[in-house]
Amino acid sequence: PLTSPTVRIIHSGHACNVEEERHTERVYTIREGETLELTCLVTGHPRPQIRWTKTAGSVSDRFQDSSVFNETLHIAKIQRTQGGRYYCKAENGLGSPAIKSIRVDVYYLDDPVVTVHQSIGEAKEQFYYERTVFLRCVANSNPPVRYSWHRGREVLTQGSDKGVEIYEPFFTQGETKILKLKNLRPQDYANYSCIASVRNVCGIPDRSVIFRLTNKTASPSIKLLVEDPIVVNPGQTVSLVCITTGGEPTPTLTWVSSNESLPQRSVVKGGTLTLPAISSDEAGVYSCVASNNVGNPAKKSTTIVVRALKKGRFWITPDPYHNDDNIQIGREVKISCQVEATPPEELTFSWLKNGRALRSSERMVITQTDPDISPGTTNLDIIDLKFTDFGTYTCVAALKGGGIPEISIDVNISSTTVPPNLTVPRGKSPLVAREGDTVELECLVSGKPKPIILWSRADKEAPMPDGSMQMESYDGVLRIVNVSREMTGSYRCQTSQFNGFNVKPREAVVELIVQYPPTVEPVYMEMRQGLGRPVVMTCRVLRAHPSRVLRFEWLLSNRLLHAGAFDAQRDETEYTIRSLNRDGWGEYTCNVINEAGAGKCTFQVTGKAYPPEFYYDTYSPLWQNRPRLYSFKLQWTQMNPNAVDRIVAYRLGIRQMGLERWWEQEIPVDGTINKGELMTHNLTQLIKPESYEVRLTPITRFGEGDSTIRIVTYSAPINPHLKFHCSFEEEPICMFTQDKNDDFDWTRHSAATRDTKYTPNTGPSGDRSGSKQGFYMYIETSRPRKEGDQARLVSPFFNVAPKNPYGITNPPAYCFGFFYHMYGKHIGTLNAFLKQKGQTTSEGPVWSLSGNQGDRWKQAKVSIHPTASFQVVLEGIRGPGIEGDIAIDDVMLEEGECRDPPPSEGSNLRHLPALSYHLMGRTRLP
Repeated sequence: PLTSPTVRIIHSGHACNVEEERHTERVYTIREGETLELTCLVTGHPRPQIRWTKTAGSVSDRFQDSSVFNETLHIAKIQRTQGGRYYCKAENGLGSPAIKSIRVDVYYLDDPVVTVHQSIGEAKEQFYYERTVFLRCVANSNPPVRYSWHRGREVLTQGSDKGVEIYEPFFTQGETKILKLKNLRPQDYANYSCIASVRNVCGIPDRSVIFRLTNKTASPSIKLLVEDPIVVNPGQTVSLVCITTGGEPTPTLTWVSSNESLPQRSVVKGGTLTLPAISSDEAGVYSCVASNNVGNPAKKSTTIVVRALKKGRFWITPDPYHNDDNIQIGREVKISCQVEATPPEELTFSWLKNGRALRSSERMVITQTDPDISPGTTNLDIIDLKFTDFGTYTCVAALKGGGIPEISIDVNISSTTVPPNLTVPRGKSPLVAREGDTVELECLVSGKPKPIILWSRADKEAPMPDGSMQMESYDGVLRIVNVSREMTGSYRCQTSQFNGFNVKPREAVVELIVQYPPTVEPVYMEMRQGLGRPVVMTCRVLRAHPSRVLRFEWLLSNRLLHAGAFDAQRDETEYTIRSLNRDGWGEYTCNVINEAGAGKCTFQVTGKAYPPEFYYDTYSPLWQNRPRLYSFKLQWTQMNPNAVDRIVAYRLGIRQMGLERWWEQEIPVDGTINKGELMTHNLTQLIKPESYEVRLTPITRFGEGDSTIRIVTYSAPINPHLKFHCSFEEEPICMFTQDKNDDFDWTRHSAATRDTKYTPNTGPSGDRSGSKQGFYMYIETSRPRKEGDQARLVSPFFNVAPKNPYGITNPPAYCFGFFYHMYGKHIGTLNAFLKQKGQTTSEGPVWSLSGNQGDRWKQAKVSIHPTASFQVVLEGIRGPGIEGDIAIDDVMLEEGECRDPPPSEGSNLRHLPALSYHLMGRTRLP
C-alpha cells in the first residue's frame, strides 16, 4: 500500500484562460488585482508534505523567501511583479519528490502617455513652424500593447495621408508607435488620440489619451526667482519660487532635492517650495522641473547652504628640532585650532591671551589656512618661549554672516604642560567577562592637556562594537554594553593629536576574554521506546569558553540521577537506561557546566505510539446501504509500529462537522501490526450528505499515542440517480482524460481565444450555447496531422449500482448524449465507444458519424447497457485535409433509456446495437 507521491495543479481563482501547451508548459493568465488560487492535488501514501515555491522574479517579490506549506496557494490582489513560475513539490520519503509547475502571467494595461518632439537640428525661435513633429505613444502592458492613432475622428494608417508616417522603430521592437508629421500643414493642428489595446484579453478594456497639437505647442521653459547659492541660518524659513515662462500645453511644476526626498515639513504650493525652520541636514541642491510631454523637461537648480560651526579642536606641536617632546623655555611651540565651518569662506579666527586680544608679531606669528580648505585651521607660533608667555591662549571661531554662536577653545601653556603617557591599570588586562555583561576597557592617560583617546581592534581588521573602525573616548574608558563572544580579542588604545600634543601616538593594548556557557546538542529530543528495552541518551558539547568544561549532571524531572567531572578528552556524556520501566518515562535533562553557566540537553523519553497514517487513495470507499445513510471504509497504516510497545487498540473518535460532540469507541487489535500493513474499519450510520471529522489514536501500555485526524466527506456517487453533465468550461474538463495510446489530443478551446491563423471554413464560431467566451473540445486537423490520425477523449469511471450483491441480472440502461459540430469539406469520422472495467478488447462504436454536417451544432443520443463500472470514449478521426475540425460540447449521461432520440440526419449515421459485456476476473485497485 505504500505509494510514492504524484501531483497535479488545478486552479480556482479568477483565471482569464489557461493554455495547456502540450509540450512546453502550462500558462495561467490572470488580470492584475484579481485573486490567484492554485491547488495542488496530491496522491501517495504516507500522505505527502506539500510545498509551494517560486523562481525568483523581481527583488521586490517577497514570495520566494516564504514557502507556502498547504495545498492551496492564495494571492489576493495579485500584482505584476508576482508573475512567474510557481512550483508545487510533494514528498513523502518514498522515491523522488513529485514536482509540477505552472507559469503565472499577470496581464495589465496602464494609461498611455504621448510625448512630442521636433526634429533635432532645426530648433529655431519659431518652434513648430515648417517643422517635422514626432508624436510618440507609450503604455506599460502585458501582453505587448498595440497602438492606433486617430486625428479627430479619422483613423490614421500608414499611407492614408501623404503628410503622415506611422512607424515602429526597429530598435523598440514594436513597443512604441510613433507618428511622424512631415512639414506641418494647417490640417495637422488637431486633437490626436492614441489608443492602447491588448485586444481585450482578460477583459482589459482599451485605454486612450488625447493630445492637442496647435501652432502654439512648445516645450517648457522656467525661471527661478532666487539667487544661487542661498546662505541661511538654521531655523530660518526659506521660500524658493519657480515660474513658467513658456510651454504649451501648460507645464506641471515639481520640486526635487539632492537628498532622497523633500524634507517632511516642506510645503509645495504651485511653483513655490517653502522650507520652514531649516536645519543643516536639509541643506543641498533643490531643482524645479517643468514637464508638458513636449520636448525635454526644463530644469533649474539652486543650492541652499545652512551656516554651521562644529567640532572645535586644538593641538600643541613642540619644537621639531628637539627629540624629546617637552615644552621648554627658549624653544619654539605651536598651538593649532580647528573647526568645521559652513560655508568655509565665512570662517574667521581671532586669538586671545589671558582674555586680551592678541595681534600677530615677529615672535608670535598667527597664520590661517586657505578658507576653501575644510576644516579651517589657525596656528599661533611662539618662536622663542619666555616665562612671561605662560598662560591661557584662546582661539575664537566665528562666521562673518553672524547668527551662529562662536566657538572658543582654551589652551594652557605652562611648565606643567607635558606630553601624554598611556598605561593600562593593574589587573585590567586581560579582562575576563561573561557574555551579556557590560565591560569597561581602561587606559590611564597622563599628561597635560589630556588628549582624546582612539580605540581600535589590535588583533584584526575588524569593526568596533558600534560598527566604526575606531571609537573616541575623552576619559580613556571604552564601555561595551551586552558583550558577545565575537568581541574576544585585543584592543589598542592610542593618543590622538586632538586636544593634546601633536607627537608620535603613545599606545597600549588591553586583552578582552569573553566567557560563555557550553553550547550543547541536542537541545531537545524525543525518544520513543517500548518497556523492557534500553535507552541511551548522549549530550555533546559543541563550543564553550573556557573550554575546560567543569562538570555534568543528569536529572529526571529535577531529581539528580548522576553527576561527575567532564572528561575533556571526550566532548560528550551519556546516560543509559538498561531496561525501561514505567518510572523511566519523563523528561531527562543533562546540564554541562563551566564558569560562565550551563548548557542544557533535554530528552523526552516516552512510550507514545507514532500516529497512524490514513490511506487516501482507496477505490470508492463510500457505499450506500439506505436512502438516508451512507457507510465509509476507513483505511490506514501505522507509522513505525515496532518503535514502542505493541498497539493493543485504536481509539476512534467521530464528530459530525458543525456539531460539538465527539463519539468514541475502541477498535481492538489482535497480534502485532507490521510496517505498511493496511488496516480497515467500516464507519456505518453516517447521515447523508453530512461530513465527519474522524480521529484515530493508537493505544499501548503507555497510554494514548499521537492522533491523526481526517475529514470524511459524502460525495454523491454518479449513481443510482445518475445525472452527469460537462460543458468543458473549467480546466480539469470534468475529469476527462486524453488517451495515452492515440495519435494526438483533443484541444479545449473558445472562439474568443482562437488564433487568427486558424483555418477558415471549418470548426465552430462559438460553443454550443453560441457564446464566444464559452469553451468546447475540438480536434485541430492542420499540419502535422495525417489522414486517419485518431484522438480519443476518455470520461471518468461511472459506477453501476448493483441491485443485489451477486451480480447484475438485468443491466441498467443509461442515456449518453453530446452535441457535435462537423463542418468542413474534409471532415473525417466521430465515434462514441463504451469501455467497461476489466474489458481488454473494445467492441465497435455505439455511435458513429462521418462527413460534413453543416456549420451548426447538433445533438446525438444513444442508450447504453453497461454491466460493470464503465467509461465513455469519444474518438475523432482526421479526414483527407485541413478543413476538417470536429468539435464536441455538453456531454451528458442520465439514468434510463434515451427518450426522444434526435432524428438520424444524413445517411452516414449508424446506430449500433448497444451490446452488454460480462466481466471476468476480480476487481483490482487502480
